[in-house]
Amino acid sequence: MPQLPIPADLETLAQEILSARKYRSLGITPATVVDLLAKELLLHHNQKEAVKEVRRKLHNIVADYLGDADFASAGQQMEEAIHSGDPAQVRKVCAEILSSHASTRERLSILDEFYPRLFALIGLPSLQKGRPQTILDLACGLNPFSFPWMGLPVTTRYYAYDINQPRVDFINRFFTLLGMPPLAEAEDILVHPPQIAADVAFFFKEAHRFEQRQHGCNLAFWQALQVRWLLVSLPTSSLTGRHSLVDGHRRLVYNILAGLSSQGSQSWQVTEVLFANEIVFCIDKGGSNLRLIQKDGDCFVAKPPRNDGWDKEGNDTAQI
Repeated sequence: MPQLPIPADLETLAQEILSARKYRSLGITPATVVDLLAKELLLHHNQKEAVKEVRRKLHNIVADYLGDADFASAGQQMEEAIHSGDPAQVRKVCAEILSSHASTRERLSILDEFYPRLFALIGLPSLQKGRPQTILDLACGLNPFSFPWMGLPVTTRYYAYDINQPRVDFINRFFTLLGMPPLAEAEDILVHPPQIAADVAFFFKEAHRFEQRQHGCNLAFWQALQVRWLLVSLPTSSLTGRHSLVDGHRRLVYNILAGLSSQGSQSWQVTEVLFANEIVFCIDKGGSNLRLIQKDGDCFVAKPPRNDGWDKEGNDTAQI
């Protein structure tokens, strides 16, 4: 297929796309659209087809932002709750904010156990009781409002990244009210992976969406992160709850990690933590290569299976 010449000013074309009424108030970083345009213009016969595909992908990326919460009203409620000095009131307002989107709403029922179980796994010598001192929350959405359930001090350096500027401003207001540094940034992390060194990175319910945006992009992105632990989560069922996604999402993660072997790189140790509606792959980027499954409750320590085989109990059926 003959390649289209790349327009000299992709930024202008990106701004034209973002001027659509449904995107105007979202403050989406133009870098996201520029990146989509640069890739799609190489794959299509004409600019019209390329722009159409960019619009489709952009909608999938930002669909969660459409109809976002009333940040002004929620911010006022948050300010009143924090100034009250009542932790229960702060949690109540945060839960209301988390409930405004499906991704974080689904986690509300498991929030009391979610972070304690995950932090129990990352007991690095440099950490106090496994609690991270520096966190990267990647494509964070509203997840920073889970901070009251993390059991962390306000001295924690919490870097949150999202492509929606109004949401980033709201998160930074929350951090400031708590007495934390306002470290949320409006950034497309696929275009510009964060280079902050951190104890742990959260990458919650985004790996499959990254693959839809750019097939095969996850491994290079994960490798670029300057973290010891990468916590990748994916939903265990469809939004309707009718279809299990566990096996498919396991295949996704382990197929991504299989790329390490093809590069001749050392494999990363993976511990799975299975919750009622979310599976978390706790990836130790400094860990050793394991060949056997060890089952401990709902946790599994695994080497990526060679044939992607898992039985319904979560046991490895691959041939070692």
